[in-house]
Amino acid sequence: MPTYHCAALTDVGMKREHNEDSFLVNEDLGLYVVCDGMGGHAGGETASRLAVQTVERELLSARLRPDDPFSSLEPLADTPLAGALREAVEGACAAVYRTSKMNPELQGMGTTCITLLIRGTHALVGHVGDSRVYLVRDSEVTQITEDHSLVNEQVRAGLLTPEEAKVSRLKNIITRSVGFEEDVLVDVFGIETQLGDKLMMCSDGLANLIDNQEIGEYLVKHKLDEVPARLIQLANDRGGDDNITVVAVERTA
Repeated sequence: MPTYHCAALTDVGMKREHNEDSFLVNEDLGLYVVCDGMGGHAGGETASRLAVQTVERELLSARLRPDDPFSSLEPLADTPLAGALREAVEGACAAVYRTSKMNPELQGMGTTCITLLIRGTHALVGHVGDSRVYLVRDSEVTQITEDHSLVNEQVRAGLLTPEEAKVSRLKNIITRSVGFEEDVLVDVFGIETQLGDKLMMCSDGLANLIDNQEIGEYLVKHKLDEVPARLIQLANDRGGDDNITVVAVERTA
């Protein structure tokens, strides 16, 4: 059975008073989650915390079902874990939305949500918003998620270059979030892991200040346990204008 090692850290950054990012590591489940909340101090913190808790609870419940998706031996293309992960993120969306409706001071809150669910050689990603997952394999880095953001849509349509998108005043506008509405479309896809693969999840507080190539270099050059703190320090050295969260996972056997 493959084994994995994780290192994770979150930081308030240099400009914010409160950390509205939340992350979760449950190595027993093989579950890793990063959420970047929005909607003001109270709303952002509540949305991100509630989302990570709900995703974990939903998947723990799924493991107790008679048709436990975690026990399936189906190949990656057919694994029922993909449906379980999608349902967990959808459940988080509904929970955040309901909570905002019951509490006027939380009205309009939401969160990005990036989830990684690893079982054996299966690595499943569930994705809403502009938090990211990168894969380093054979010293090459690839961003394996597509930002759900206005500027990314403009880049894909040929209206902006990637360089223009980095400095656009619209770069923080996301087109999908968990909890702003009751339902959300969740991107779910999977990869087969290989020995030595490194997967790194982060909020946009990191991705906005450090480019993909630099992220790959840090993941290749440094021990996994050092990566989150080193990348967060680099982002803070460059202004740290948002909360910063990094969760890195390496297949070690």
